[in-house]
Amino acid sequence: MKNTLQRTILHMDMDAFFASVEQAANPGLRDRAIAIVGAGKRTVVTTASYEARALGIKTGMSRFEATKICPQLTFVIANNRKYTDTSVRIMKILEEFSPLVEPCSVDEAFLDITGTEKCLGSPEQIGRNIKTRIKEGTGLTASIGIGPNKLISKLASDIEKPDGLVIVKEEDVEALLKDLPVNELCGIGKKTTSALSALGIHTCADLGTYPIGQLRAHFGITGEQLSLMGRGIDTRRVMTTGEQEPVKSLGHSTTLPKDVSNMEDLARIILQLSEAVGARARRYNLNGKTITITIRFSDFRTITRRKTISTPTQDSHAISKVALALMDAERLSQPVRLLGVSISSLSNSDPDLAQHGQGDLFQDKESRIKTDKRLAAMDRVNRRYGSATITWGTLFKEYDDSGVISPAWRPSGPRKIDVK
Repeated sequence: MKNTLQRTILHMDMDAFFASVEQAANPGLRDRAIAIVGAGKRTVVTTASYEARALGIKTGMSRFEATKICPQLTFVIANNRKYTDTSVRIMKILEEFSPLVEPCSVDEAFLDITGTEKCLGSPEQIGRNIKTRIKEGTGLTASIGIGPNKLISKLASDIEKPDGLVIVKEEDVEALLKDLPVNELCGIGKKTTSALSALGIHTCADLGTYPIGQLRAHFGITGEQLSLMGRGIDTRRVMTTGEQEPVKSLGHSTTLPKDVSNMEDLARIILQLSEAVGARARRYNLNGKTITITIRFSDFRTITRRKTISTPTQDSHAISKVALALMDAERLSQPVRLLGVSISSLSNSDPDLAQHGQGDLFQDKESRIKTDKRLAAMDRVNRRYGSATITWGTLFKEYDDSGVISPAWRPSGPRKIDVK
């Protein structure tokens, strides 16, 4: 079965992005084994330079493990603001080559370059020009894959990393997939790989020729999608930020520097997270009706509790009060390792309605208006000078929530989370 739409899709994937940004900014780090880590005591390696990877350093290793493997390893504290700023610059470069750009993380994106040959040259030339523009604009290298769809172009961009350019034509897809392990396909993780292996499916050829009815029996409707993937078929369009599905929730979480039992400290962290959530909601005129708290204990047991309120809100204190009540109801028996707060059941509303009457239900109208004005003033300052430039007095002892950049981060819209 052939793809019904003959498209040319390009996938751009930056090489060891965080580490490469640091090496480009600091000549003293170039050609050295470096690992990007957080500032906290519980930090792990978020990414490593190719020099470090060659010595066995992997994402997720603790500093102790990494140092044991590579004593000469240089640790660099992550600078998330630097990475997101660089990402925005890269995405703007991509928009020079196609109006159809779909960022899919901080360091990768799809472009639909179908029909651009007359203006921009062959797909290969477009790929080379993109790599050149990124190198000139940022000092970084990118790997590019070009294929008839998103699945194949994503696969192609991984084939010759780093600094690669691989083009897979429609007629070459079958040969490429024949002996390829199924876990090499984007979207097939460990659990699915294990389930497929139990059926005797190990390669894409195995998957593509396996009876669809049996796949459906084991995986439901996903079985049909798996069959298509095994044959290299992907009909998904490249979707710009404005076309993508609306955000379903807004949330922030933080792993604490040490396990915390003190309720006063936990309440302060919840307020901090609620303020981060509320600020994003107000920025994009979103209101949430369901408030969820995530708690991970010292033994790594994780629970989520949620409550749906009568009136959607974007007010930080209203969110915090509900989240704190959910935590209080748990009667914590263990210290807390991680906390998260989110809002869902989101709705857009008229700015005036969003700002008045969406706060604390126990406030009178005049008090709510004063609260809304105070929040609006805080938001203006924080957007200009950085998050938490102005914050609540109880957050003076603030926990660092800079952490790693969420995979959901995007260069624009509600998924653009301000980082430190």
